[in-house]
Amino acid sequence: MAEDCAQNPGRLRDSGMSKILVVFGTRPEAVKMAPLVKQLETRGDSFETRVCVTAQHRVMLDQILDAFDIRPHYDLDIMTSGQDLYDITTHVLAGIRPVLKEFKPDMVLVQGDTTTTFGTALAAYYEQTDVGHVEAGLRTGNIYSPYPEEVNRQLTTRLSKYHFAPTPLNRDNLLKENVSPEHIAVTGNTVIDALIMVVDRLESDQQRSDRVTENIQRAGLAPKILTSATKMVLVTGHRRESFGAGFVNICEAIRSLAAKHAAVQFVYPVHLNPNVREPVEKILSGRDNVHLLEPLPYEEFVHLMSNAYLLLTDSGGVQEEAPALAKPVLVMRENTERPEAVEAGTAKLVGTDRTEIVAGVEELLTDAAAYQRMATATNPYGDGTAAEKIVRFLSEHLSAT
Repeated sequence: MAEDCAQNPGRLRDSGMSKILVVFGTRPEAVKMAPLVKQLETRGDSFETRVCVTAQHRVMLDQILDAFDIRPHYDLDIMTSGQDLYDITTHVLAGIRPVLKEFKPDMVLVQGDTTTTFGTALAAYYEQTDVGHVEAGLRTGNIYSPYPEEVNRQLTTRLSKYHFAPTPLNRDNLLKENVSPEHIAVTGNTVIDALIMVVDRLESDQQRSDRVTENIQRAGLAPKILTSATKMVLVTGHRRESFGAGFVNICEAIRSLAAKHAAVQFVYPVHLNPNVREPVEKILSGRDNVHLLEPLPYEEFVHLMSNAYLLLTDSGGVQEEAPALAKPVLVMRENTERPEAVEAGTAKLVGTDRTEIVAGVEELLTDAAAYQRMATATNPYGDGTAAEKIVRFLSEHLSAT
């Protein structure tokens, strides 16, 4: 089909259809774009949709593609050993150019704040192609925290025509930067759509649920850890700005907590980046109640979140997902572009300070009232209909152009 479009790029426009190119490259992007891809696929009468992956993260990306049964039309496969920001940016720009020239989309959809997102938006600009930015308007105001995500998202805003803001606060950030209000839609976050899709699937398909549980056990977790009788702290960490001393502090805090709370299980699917794995394995290996796992497929990770007592993370997506499962989140960052979660009481900033991390986890492990306040706070990131709202907006606005 892509070849047919290349030979006759005007055919779809003549038929009243709009050509949409959805681009992503990392696991978090894939999770958040999967519901949108699926929603666009239901509108084949209005949209010719093509998916392009950069594979900025190869293995972890492929896990999400399999989980949501997405088969990309274009795979740039840019990941290389030891890649840095220069490599990713230049490879995305060079790789996406022939895709844009062949498919000639009316709209390119990108997500969030990765280097894939910025590089794709810049390439689309070079082709004078409109960009729609999913998860737009998040800000910390500090261009080095998170790094390079804060600059990626700000530059993507400048290059985008349409902006899909998860919350009213995100919309207000965009309005302060003189983005036209007619080009902003408040939609909620598509990560909640993805989470609900997976939870519903696991609850309705016992065979699938059993297979996910078996996969987790094969990864190294004993069955008793996934029971309600066990308190489990689920840990994720990968932020570039925490490399070095930050990750040493994080690991030392977990080691201290594990030593003090022998009955609590600390489960840490460790990111593949060697800057993460080296301190984690050096400081946390060999402890009976610390379980270091390889990165898990999304369904398995959702199952772990569902069974966790609390989450200790520097991930943006987990800050949004865990509250939907009534799980408190301690955020190992100095600031967050998701202050709605902190204000709502579903998340709390503890930074990468060893003392603050220990104190935050201790409070939730020992103070039932404090735990209950966070677990029952309202999730500010939507009701699972974000993708539907985005597609409705696109249908209305693209048909009018």
